Amino acid sequence: MTASFGERTRAALAARGPLCVGIDPHAALLSAWGVGDTAAGARAFGLRAVDAAADRVGVVKPQVSFFERFGSAGFAALEDVLRAARDAGLLVIADAKRGDIGTTMDAYAEAWLTPGSPLEADAVTVNPYLGVGALESTFALAEEHGKGAFVLAATSNPDAGTVQRARSGSGNTISAAVVAEVSARNAGTTAEGEWASLGLVIGATVDWAHAGLSPFTPPAPILAPGFGAQGAGPDDLVSRFGTSAPLVIASESRSILQAGPAGIAAAIDARVDEYRRRADA
Repeated sequence: MTASFGERTRAALAARGPLCVGIDPHAALLSAWGVGDTAAGARAFGLRAVDAAADRVGVVKPQVSFFERFGSAGFAALEDVLRAARDAGLLVIADAKRGDIGTTMDAYAEAWLTPGSPLEADAVTVNPYLGVGALESTFALAEEHGKGAFVLAATSNPDAGTVQRARSGSGNTISAAVVAEVSARNAGTTAEGEWASLGLVIGATVDWAHAGLSPFTPPAPILAPGFGAQGAGPDDLVSRFGTSAPLVIASESRSILQAGPAGIAAAIDARVDEYRRRADA
């Protein structure tokens, strides 16, 4: 029986550490890499990043928008990058942040989570702000196929406070309510002692107390953007996430990608070593 996404993530982090390499073909990075700001350039960039990440980290996270801007050719490039990453044994999180209702959301889920789909990934990021319940069919499809979903809970962008830090009728923040609802669903589908497959997106620069957050059960992966260029680093892993630090997938993009095609492998190795030293301290 194939292990669940939660357990596969647990194994990947245990084997390779928390670093997740974001694959973000910004126009400026494509230019700096000398591959051209085109769909072909994004493909070359993505495949080179996959080659560098393989056997160094356990997880990669392609940012869909940077491929999508090239239209159908960009999606074709993304399909090649997703396939190469999964063939290399990496866990692949498609950072698509999809969120809708009914059959529209069903179609998004089918695109990213169906085995054999051209856009197949191991997990996809989803937006719960049309209601966590609107994602139920996505959660069910992920569970059926051994996939995962990462639900936006507490993001670190300045505008997040307007909605995410607002208080619900129960007095909890909206972020805390999202975590509670996802955790309740995880509790009904996760075996004792295992990691759940519905993860949460919690920014690495988020103040948990201000966001109304606290450790949750059952344990589930935390996708944490904000490491690297956005300010957080390996030293912040425990100080910001506390007892939840072992659950964290520390996503870094520009801080690694800016090393260029000749330096990206060494940049990944150096960062992996930093996280390892902090864990052993």
